[in-house]
Amino acid sequence: MNYLTQDQIAAASKANLETLFGLTNKAFEGVEKLVELNLQVAKAALTESAENTKAIMGVKDAQELLALQSSLLQPSAEKAAAYSRHLYDIATATTAEVSKAAEAQLAEMQKSLASTVDAALKSAPAGSENAVALVKSAISAANNAYESVQKAAKQATEMAEANFSAVTNTAVKASQAATKSAKRSA
Repeated sequence: MNYLTQDQIAAASKANLETLFGLTNKAFEGVEKLVELNLQVAKAALTESAENTKAIMGVKDAQELLALQSSLLQPSAEKAAAYSRHLYDIATATTAEVSKAAEAQLAEMQKSLASTVDAALKSAPAGSENAVALVKSAISAANNAYESVQKAAKQATEMAEANFSAVTNTAVKASQAATKSAKRSA
């Protein structure tokens, strides 16, 4: 029987710790990007608020106020769409890094399991060929099922990204159309 040695256990533990720390670092990088984005948005909003207040204080009549108001609406919608896109990009990049590490870890575990099973099956008693074939078939089916789920998840992610982009573009275009309509009315 093939037993794990103390060195193999130590190496596996070390690899698992390295993976854990790597994933933790990726998560913190995502949080750092999110904090940086929010700070940029807060600074820009503060500056824009001061500029808008000055512009409103300089308005002389109602028509000028309506024109100013409509000119302020479009950039806000576009900025909200851009902010959403940045959030989505940060989340997607962080998730991709974590998924990549998880896939690598799973591939290593599958490889280790396959070698352990092969070693165990080689020492199987005579007459157990059907059982050996059944075990190999079960492992192959599990691997195929996992690959199918992975492909479906990637397709779903791509579809969600396409839908997100389409919704964002539609919202920006609707905002632009509404702003143009408001300017014509004023």
